[in-house]
Amino acid sequence: QVQLVESGGGSVQAGGSLRLSCAVSGSTFETLYAGWIRQAPGEESEGFAAISAGGRRTYCHDSVKGRFTISLDNNKKILYLQMNSLKPDDTAMYYCAAKVGDGRWYPLYPSSYTYWGQGTQVTVSS
Repeated sequence: QVQLVESGGGSVQAGGSLRLSCAVSGSTFETLYAGWIRQAPGEESEGFAAISAGGRRTYCHDSVKGRFTISLDNNKKILYLQMNSLKPDDTAMYYCAAKVGDGRWYPLYPSSYTYWGQGTQVTVSS
């Protein structure tokens, strides 16, 4: 059974940086497609960054392009999200999610993912 555990959230001021981590057990990101999804209070969930199995391709929504970077560690056991130039609008609960690479995958669609972490809160103050 695939399990995902996020860490690294917190509170920062606008313009600051955070790095989120997502550790996987029961599989590796060599065979899992993965993404980061966030949800602000009262808002729908938003898929904004994704990475193909093995890390060969990355995808970012325009809202975070140039500020956020998704990556994997060398062992393909940890998914990272480096967040720079944070804005108050980035405040949300952040989730990592994954799916086995056995079918169609729509990288920035939350419904594409089977496995989800518990989430980590990111709060950006102005």
